[in-house]
Parts: sequence; C-alpha cells; structure tokens
Amino acid sequence: MIYRHHIAPPRAFTQFSHELIRHPRLSSDAVRLLTWQLSLPDGARESLSRTAERAGIGACAFTRAKRQLKEEGFVHERRVQGAGGHWVTQQLLSNVPLSQAEAAKILARMPAGASSTAVSPQVAPSPRIPAAGAPTPRPTDGHPRKDPGENTSHRPAEPERKADPGPGPETTEPPEAARALVAALPHLSPDLRRIPRGMHDELARLVSHWLAAGHTPAAIRTHILRGLPDDGTPVHRPGGLLRYLLRDVPPAPTPTAEHPAPTRPSSRLATLRECEGDHVQATLFRPTADETLCRRCLTHQQASPSRLV
Repeated sequence: MIYRHHIAPPRAFTQFSHELIRHPRLSSDAVRLLTWQLSLPDGARESLSRTAERAGIGACAFTRAKRQLKEEGFVHERRVQGAGGHWVTQQLLSNVPLSQAEAAKILARMPAGASSTAVSPQVAPSPRIPAAGAPTPRPTDGHPRKDPGENTSHRPAEPERKADPGPGPETTEPPEAARALVAALPHLSPDLRRIPRGMHDELARLVSHWLAAGHTPAAIRTHILRGLPDDGTPVHRPGGLLRYLLRDVPPAPTPTAEHPAPTRPSSRLATLRECEGDHVQATLFRPTADETLCRRCLTHQQASPSRLV
C-alpha cells in the first residue's frame, strides 16, 4: 500500500494542473523543463537550453523534450528582426496548449526584443594623425625634369603586346579508341560500375595521353586493375580513383630482344579469367569452377545458344 503525506508550501510555489503533470505524451524531462520555466519569476529571460542545463537534462533529452512540447502546443517559437537589424528568436511557453493562431496573437503583443547593448547607427571616425613635416603643395608642372635627348613628339606606335594566355583547358576531342576503352571500364570490374557520365570525356583525354605515349589498351586496363583495392574495400568514387590512376603517364616499355621475366600478377588478377564470349573489349570475370564464359554470356547462351560464336 502507498501512503501520501502532503504539506502545502507557505511560499515560493507554483500551481500546475494534473493534466500537465500527468500528460500521456510528455516525458518526465519535458514536464520538468516546462514546470521549471513556468516557475521562474516574472521578467526572467532564461532560455530553454539554459534551463535544461540547470535541470541536468542532457542534449539529446533536451531536444526530444522540446520537440514534444512544441508538438503538444506548450512551446511556440518565431524569428523576428529587432533593433539594429538583429534577428532574435522569441519563445512562448504556456501552461495550457495553444494553437498557432493563439500563439501568434500573444507574440504579436510582445516587443521584438532589445539588445542589452545599445547599437550605434554609425561609428564616428577616429581623429587623423598628421604626417611628420610641413605640408607641401602638389607638383603642377607635369614636365620631365631631364631632357630625354630625342624627339618624342611623334614616336611610332609600339605593337600591342598580347598577354600569354598560358595553358588553357584541353579542347581537342579524344580519339574514339580512348572513348571506347572508357565506355568499357564498367565491365572491367564491379568497382567501376558507377562512373559518372560527366567524367567520361575527362577520362577519355587521360587515356588518350596513355595511348599517345605508346601504351596498349591491355596495359592500361592492367594498370587500372592493379590500382583497385584487393582487400574487398568498396570504391565509393570510381571516377576520382580513375582520375588519380591515369593522371601520371609513365614511359611505355621498350621492346627488347629477350623476353623479360613474367611479372607476378596481384592476388586480385590471379583469380580472374578473360571471358571467351563476344565482347567489344576484353572482359575479366572471377570463375567459380572451370567455366570460360562470364555470367552475362552464359545467361545469353542459355537463352539463345546460336547467337554466340
């Protein structure tokens, strides 16, 4: 059994309705925040955030409590421009729920809010410090003090010098081979499927530099695959990664009489196999067994076997 003992306070108390204290949609923090504010003396301008700090209400709990009070009509806010052009936020708290129209009528009777410091309309200029020495008049003759030694009345006009425009943006169209290679990059690896269409021209110009330096398309694709992460890290910006990989063009390998020792492929390339199906560019895929066709070609073959060569 629960017994209750109540003694009315002789001073410093505030009356609240049972509907407010037992409100079903207000948390304990919201009720504490509202009752604390309503118990402040007349003329107090303590903000809700300051009240929450004094009441020991955390940041997340304060945000949730304030949202509940605004949804139930106990708290209303508006932004107004006060003296000196400063914008202030007015907060209205009530012990009963108010609609937007009722709160607007009450706030309309409130002053826009004056700043604690007076705002001067214009800052007066500071007194000027005179320069050292006596003032001297301006020279008004405008003639050269020395004889130039030659007739300068009818000098021939010098040719106008054109400013060096400097290296401007590349306007040459990339070759079709570079465009085709960039268009086939999404089929090279799943990490390159989301290349922005707006970057195709830029990537094609970078690829054209590689082709002009003597690199083959296969060497470019191998360089790109080696630059992809091989630990399963997802590539969130494939366009930026390709720009980084193709920005610096290394010299093309010179053919030698002796065959160089084969380089060991990375762990990512070691598990890939080139598809024997009909593709515009060489397509690598990761087989699960001894298949020689990628999943797309295998599905195409099962649907129409005669269309694959």
